[in-house]
Amino acid sequence: MSAHLPTQARAVVIGGGVIGCSVAYHLAQLGWRDTVLLERDRLTSGTTWHAAGLMVTFGSTSETSTELRKYTRDLYARLEAETGQATGFRPVGFIEVASDADRLEEYRRISAFNRRCGVDVHEISPSQVKELFPLARVDDVLAGFYVKGDGRADPVDVTMALAKGAKLKGATLIEGVAVEDVVVENGRVTGVRTAQGIIACEYVVNCAGMWARQLAAKNGISVPLQAAEHYYLITDKLSAIDRSWPVLEDPGCHGYYREEGGGMMVGLFEPVCAPWKIEGAPHDFSFGEIPPDWERMTPYLEKALSRVPEVKEAGLKKLFCGPESFTPDLRPIVGESPEVKNYFVAAGLNSIGILTGGGLGRAVAQWVVDGHPDVDVTGMHIDRLEPYQATAAYRRTRTVESLGMVYACHYPFKPMKTARDARRSPLYGELEKQGAFFRDVSGWETPDWYAGAGRVAEAGPLSFGRPAWWPHWEAEHRAAREGVIVMDMSFMSKFRSRVATPAAS
Repeated sequence: MSAHLPTQARAVVIGGGVIGCSVAYHLAQLGWRDTVLLERDRLTSGTTWHAAGLMVTFGSTSETSTELRKYTRDLYARLEAETGQATGFRPVGFIEVASDADRLEEYRRISAFNRRCGVDVHEISPSQVKELFPLARVDDVLAGFYVKGDGRADPVDVTMALAKGAKLKGATLIEGVAVEDVVVENGRVTGVRTAQGIIACEYVVNCAGMWARQLAAKNGISVPLQAAEHYYLITDKLSAIDRSWPVLEDPGCHGYYREEGGGMMVGLFEPVCAPWKIEGAPHDFSFGEIPPDWERMTPYLEKALSRVPEVKEAGLKKLFCGPESFTPDLRPIVGESPEVKNYFVAAGLNSIGILTGGGLGRAVAQWVVDGHPDVDVTGMHIDRLEPYQATAAYRRTRTVESLGMVYACHYPFKPMKTARDARRSPLYGELEKQGAFFRDVSGWETPDWYAGAGRVAEAGPLSFGRPAWWPHWEAEHRAAREGVIVMDMSFMSKFRSRVATPAAS
């Protein structure tokens, strides 16, 4: 790491986790050698160091996210040859299991989409799951979904390889220097202020992880992410386990499973989480742990261990709890902020920072260099979010629901239930009288369908089939096609361009 703080740079990347190092690496790859990365403590000291390191291309129904994953996996596979620094990437394979009909339907849909995107995923039988991961109980498993080329990487090694690659291309990385705020003049980035001095710059990329919201707020930029407790258990050594086994994931049991140091890591995504430090992540929190809440987590642990019963007899080496940041809709917060020109954000990775880090860093760097993204970022663009979503009251409730969605069954038309009634249009009362079923659309309570005048809208059970309210929806569509309707469009946004209109000659 460099010990010299430069007085100017073209771009300053804030945060030395996997995302920050990836952005710096790709900026340098694109020829921006006057890039400076500032890390307040040491590289990986925030949340990267304790990541589980899964490298999985399966699972997303976003083409953009799937392509980011594929690029990341390929990057980790070749980075050691380029830099001489190991990434710990091992393509041991990945298996997702389904033990109920709805999850089977979901994973078959995901598999079809992922195959279209070039992911080599295959549906396998319970006996094949058992053959690949012998400690798994499969008596209730309906099917597994196997990607041979997926696997795992070492989060610290990956980050160090990206950092080394950035330095080899001319970027400057400095540890032990915290950014106090970003200097803005006339609505545009002009520098960053640190305790050691100011670095003048044209661009800033906020990759500060769970601190990104607090830093961005100093410039009036809304980054509504929130840290929450995230757990994994590590056992003592097991004679029956082999490091060549694939990663196994079973959302129905709240767990993922892989070899770790001759024992097993059992990771958890519980349906009801605990937000951490609503008031803000402490600035001096580095390589830190959170005391585990055994009472709250015991039922989830028991459910997770039911998939690998033999592990219950192994000695417990560690129940780890550390913070991870989550966003209101479980999608990253990426792109140039609407509030400040040339202020970019790449944060809120919802526990998939390692497996998308390479691709996301490439996309953001390309965006900075070219002035526009070269991939469809609609679903992750920072401008989709609203300032009220960064309030403490909103984050306290919505984070519990959004993290709980990670391993939930992702039914179509499933509405968010928490942090509602933020915005009602003047027509809300009249729409309610018509039996409107409201959902959150851009923060507005927006009618999805109507049960009819004087009736209470009941959505009925969630499913992958035609919902119970389909006839109401069909009637509304027919009315729109064959007659005339009045539609409340309050949820639609209006955008004002910052491009100046040329003066008339």
